[in-house]
Amino acid sequence: MDNIKGFVSALKIEDIGTCGGRTIYRLETPLVYNDGERVITVPAGFETDLASVPRVPIAYIAWGDRAHREAVLHDYLYSIGAVPDLPRAKCDELFRQAMISRGNPWRIYQPMYWGVRLGGWTGYKKVSVDYKFPVGT
Repeated sequence: MDNIKGFVSALKIEDIGTCGGRTIYRLETPLVYNDGERVITVPAGFETDLASVPRVPIAYIAWGDRAHREAVLHDYLYSIGAVPDLPRAKCDELFRQAMISRGNPWRIYQPMYWGVRLGGWTGYKKVSVDYKFPVGT
């Protein structure tokens, strides 16, 4: 596994409901990513709303539903208790690198990267890795 750079496991998620109008997913099996320096494992049971692309029609058409694995990794790294505990800029860079490793073109990964760089501060280290969304609200 150490010589494979990128995601080394499949994304297996379950839709568990909605919270604030967003669909919430629970990771069924660990999601493993190797960035070349370290192996990061997002644990089974982690909950996410995937990429928080604004539901503005043009933005969502351009960048929505584009980077699910990458969004799970990024949400996990932004969480309190994530291993490793990284600065926000490094989390955002790993999000970008993960999109590149999955073959996303520049027109997808670069705007999504700048989206998290500009707006990600609102979610960085706000909830723990074991946070459970109040689904049904």
